[in-house]
Amino acid sequence: MGFLKKFLKSNYRDSETPQGVSSFRNLTEAQLEEHMSVARYGDFTLTDAVRPAYHLDVKPRTGFRHEWYVDQESGARIPVLMSSVTRERLFDTFLSLLDPLGESVDVVLETSHDKSNGEHTDLYREQIDMPVLQSILYDFEDLLLDDGCCGIAVLNPRKPMEVQLDEHKLLFVYGHDNEGYEWALSENGVQCDENIRFITEAEHVHSSSDEFQERFEQLCYHLGIDD
Repeated sequence: MGFLKKFLKSNYRDSETPQGVSSFRNLTEAQLEEHMSVARYGDFTLTDAVRPAYHLDVKPRTGFRHEWYVDQESGARIPVLMSSVTRERLFDTFLSLLDPLGESVDVVLETSHDKSNGEHTDLYREQIDMPVLQSILYDFEDLLLDDGCCGIAVLNPRKPMEVQLDEHKLLFVYGHDNEGYEWALSENGVQCDENIRFITEAEHVHSSSDEFQERFEQLCYHLGIDD
């Protein structure tokens, strides 16, 4: 299907298919275009960064659940809050989660531009003042929300706590003292649901563009990161 190949290659990264059989395989061009144009599911609005499987194995919705991150080397278990937030509240929720990290933080930008195998590159900036960081992030809200090849993590190694907005536009909070973060999520209308499933747990595709890649390079410059 020429259109499907062109569409996925020019706008969307190769689909991630846990089951190995893509739901997009036998779609007509009209079916594909219609599916990719849908951003709203009930009261949840996706950003332009990702689209779910055609069969909607996971229907996007707002909520968070508790998970554990296990360090492969040390075996340490770190509590994780994993959340999905509708587009209208996603950026503000992300910024509210940054406040408890403190006045000086480290930043990690994640990029999978120019990659088709699911890998990504991490770019670091240590010790940036939180007000300066948040001012820069406001200027790049479009990139952070709509580029499916860009993610960001903000951390305070002295706490230690980390907040991540990944390339799927899911929010993660890593750390043991996370009661304040649960409160912040609730204040933004994100309630706990231990049965919620996320778009990463089924087939999905990532969206990006050459313009977003250029914006990402500009973000690196403003953060003082040598890309």
